[in-house]
Amino acid sequence: MPDGIPQADEGWTVAGRRFRSRLVVGTGRYKDLEETARAIEASGAEMVTVAVRRVNLSDSSAPMLQDYVPPDRYTYLPNTAGCHTAQDAVRTLRLAREAGGWNLVKLEVLGPPPFLYPDMRATLEAAEALIKDGFEVMVYCADDPVAAKRLEEMGCVAIMPLGAPIGSGMGVVNPYMIKAIKAQAKVPVLVDAGIGTASDAALAMELGCDAVLLNSAIAHASDPVRMAVAMKHAVIAGREAFLAGRMNRDYRADASSPTAGLIR
Repeated sequence: MPDGIPQADEGWTVAGRRFRSRLVVGTGRYKDLEETARAIEASGAEMVTVAVRRVNLSDSSAPMLQDYVPPDRYTYLPNTAGCHTAQDAVRTLRLAREAGGWNLVKLEVLGPPPFLYPDMRATLEAAEALIKDGFEVMVYCADDPVAAKRLEEMGCVAIMPLGAPIGSGMGVVNPYMIKAIKAQAKVPVLVDAGIGTASDAALAMELGCDAVLLNSAIAHASDPVRMAVAMKHAVIAGREAFLAGRMNRDYRADASSPTAGLIR
């Protein structure tokens, strides 16, 4: 730390892959692929999630995501968005591996509307099958320290508890459980889902998380590109605040100026 200046963040590692950016972004819900590309570039993200069931990855006669978000520049993270059973999730990721050779994947198995909360029984079932099949599984899960630890012990390479229901924009509604999950984890922990604005992303990082994954907060903003920039800086600021160590909370005041030696 020369001249008292903190060293630059060296990033985080998952499944042997190192990333400088601690922001992971989605590729869906934008008005078109041009906007998708501009927002992702502005975010500074190096990893992007791809909903295998919803994004064109193989029909060259139609606009393809790869033409706008090139896989040689970004790490694709195929996910199982829209899957409500373990069987569908496993089948979807096997197809993704056949189509693009992707082995690092995001598993999510959702319960019914209106909350689309993680179905943990199906998630555990799918995770077990995928790990046996040689996948490196980053897993979306409930903000439950017991379930999170079980998924880690099974062999998942990253744990991704929700901050709030998908697309809700409510932020991190249970910071205590997120902090508990991170405290016991030996693999990266990412807050995934529910982020609505930059302060939500900063809070997730202040809790000690390794990264933040979001989509709707950028794609549904009035100006997605500008919001992408805000999220980029929020994640950096939150990480720096965590490393700095915040001051203690106290209901009593503590004057910022010394009380000794006052002019009488």
